[in-house]
Amino acid sequence: MSHYVDGFVLPVPKDKIAEYQEIARKASEVWREYGALEYWECVADDVQPGKLTSFPQSVMLEPHETVIFAWILYRSREERDAINAKVMADPRIAGMGPDNMPFDGKRMFWGGFRSIVESR
Repeated sequence: MSHYVDGFVLPVPKDKIAEYQEIARKASEVWREYGALEYWECVADDVQPGKLTSFPQSVMLEPHETVIFAWILYRSREERDAINAKVMADPRIAGMGPDNMPFDGKRMFWGGFRSIVESR
């Protein structure tokens, strides 16, 4: 079975991790309530700058920041689109846009991905 994934990479100031974690926890509840299968938010533990690119370089990481790598799993793109429409209309999510978060939303990037290999 093929699933659909939204992936995110963003820089968060190290002193704002707890604040970000609380926002992410609340967001995860909303996404799961509307049907997302899984919701993951992970903080960098072993990411090094590369020669050409890397997680730190991708977000122009500053010395006081760390990288968050996150994803949300859905059954299909169609379900993802329907779930995200409900999430974005939910008042609990209002104000959680990148401009109102404890990080520089201009350096966040994201996208939707169709799975091609799944192994559990």
